[in-house]
Amino acid sequence: MKKSITFCFLLVAATLLNPVQAKENEQQIKPVKNIILMISDGTSLASVSLARWLQWYEHPDRPKLFLDPYLCGTVRTFSSNAPIGDSAPTTSCYMTGYPSRTGYVATYPLSDPRNDIFPTDPKRAYQPMATLLEAGKMSMGKSSGLVFTCEFPHATPADCSAHSYKRGKYAWIAPQMVHNDLDVVIGGGAGLLNAEEEAYLKNRGYSLYKDDLPGMRADKNKRMWALYAERDMDYDLDRDTTQQPSLAEMTRTALSKLSQNPEGFFLMVEGSKVDWAAHANDPVGIAREFQAFDRACGAALDFARKNGETAVIITADHGNSGISIGVARCTGYDKLSKDQLFYQLSQFKLTAAGFAKMLNSRPASEVQDIFRQYAGFELTAEELKALYNCKGYKNSPIPMAERSDAGVEKSLYSSGELSDFMTKLITSKTCIGFTTHGHTGEDVFLSVYNPNGQRPTGMNDNVELNAYMCALFGINRDSLDLLTKTHFARHADVFKDYKYEILPAAGKGGFPSLLVKGKKKQLLIRPYTNLVELKSGKKQPDTIHLNSVVVYVDANNTFYLPTGLAGLLD
Repeated sequence: MKKSITFCFLLVAATLLNPVQAKENEQQIKPVKNIILMISDGTSLASVSLARWLQWYEHPDRPKLFLDPYLCGTVRTFSSNAPIGDSAPTTSCYMTGYPSRTGYVATYPLSDPRNDIFPTDPKRAYQPMATLLEAGKMSMGKSSGLVFTCEFPHATPADCSAHSYKRGKYAWIAPQMVHNDLDVVIGGGAGLLNAEEEAYLKNRGYSLYKDDLPGMRADKNKRMWALYAERDMDYDLDRDTTQQPSLAEMTRTALSKLSQNPEGFFLMVEGSKVDWAAHANDPVGIAREFQAFDRACGAALDFARKNGETAVIITADHGNSGISIGVARCTGYDKLSKDQLFYQLSQFKLTAAGFAKMLNSRPASEVQDIFRQYAGFELTAEELKALYNCKGYKNSPIPMAERSDAGVEKSLYSSGELSDFMTKLITSKTCIGFTTHGHTGEDVFLSVYNPNGQRPTGMNDNVELNAYMCALFGINRDSLDLLTKTHFARHADVFKDYKYEILPAAGKGGFPSLLVKGKKKQLLIRPYTNLVELKSGKKQPDTIHLNSVVVYVDANNTFYLPTGLAGLLD
């Protein structure tokens, strides 16, 4: 394997596979031992600006974010057949070098000739694609880690360590993440591990903590899963600091464990819920959640500067919400002072979701006390009326059947979730605007720390960012393609010289399995794990532990598995 590679050659190689405009850059990219990829999910450039302004307003001695000194350009992210992507295909491209379709997790897209941004190979549709994390783990002996605040099978962490054309199929994704032998996993989703998955982790020597912050803090094991909350963790502003760690603490904990491997590591850290706050159009949630992400960036950068062998790449996967600082309803907003723009925003001590939770846990008689304490104002008569008529407000003095929008200010009325009412109320107190509750297609920011000073500058697209990270590990995308070919081959090709059959699922919710018969041996292969059973004669089956997972795709009734499995039958 080459120890160094030119950025120019790397991008030319990528161009042969996808016609990306390669940049002429003869500078050699010197490999590093460790990569920390930090992704702020669903973060528009205006979200970064809002978080920075709010920090500077509250702390005049801190005008810049931790990531600011390393800003070097932007990233254009996209799906295989659409300019605006969701988290699954965009982070998937960072990890594999291939754009993919909405909802696809590290999986080759279906061909869409009329709309594909780059040509795709129809024969490869649905094939799992090896990720940079898997390459480091399987080919270089590096440790691997994931840190996030969503539930662990969610799109971005899944993109690094699992494969599925349906991002919402946690039943397919969760076991892959467990069986991919990641060294450190810290985040949300304590309620999503089943008994088999917990047993596997414990049998493999992992420490496993569920809603146990003291346990995580005291743990000395190099391999650990620590999960909090049933699914996603609380927003940083809302969290109970005695029950859930900050993203910065989770990052430091992961680094302390991963850095013990002399071969190095790959760590992905996601600020998951900036995206969630953006979907909700909650400016408080967006700003505070990004600030929490930036503090995690500070922890990663501090480690990297001291370590001297670590690169830190900080970016987002896509924009969200069309957020703007300044909106038409605020007449003359371009002349407003910083107090007028940011004072009220600084007074909110809970996100919209946090407010909704508190309001629904305390009697209506305490409403004004709650707003005085956590927002710095009392509700007007109109605002109180809108709150009482919100159907999501459990403690309203107005019976459910009598609630309506009659006489309620339209900009505040919400017939559904209480958090929706709160986002409207919060936004009405600011000059922050939104164009959508969905994803947006603008370029996202890029900050890079490289101990050797070699950073991508200007506008790079998501394919090129993958190329840069591959170069940091001394490989190129051909290396990832080779791993894909050897670890995710079609079962019909791998076992073409043997008899095989796909056995139906044993029960509801189960998965098909693959039975392959040789002359004296047979293999029983179950999907979404790294375990296969090899039976010879009358002996008890031997369990073979693979260094990759087997993936079954129902859309084409195909198992994707290592080519070397056929050799077990000889």
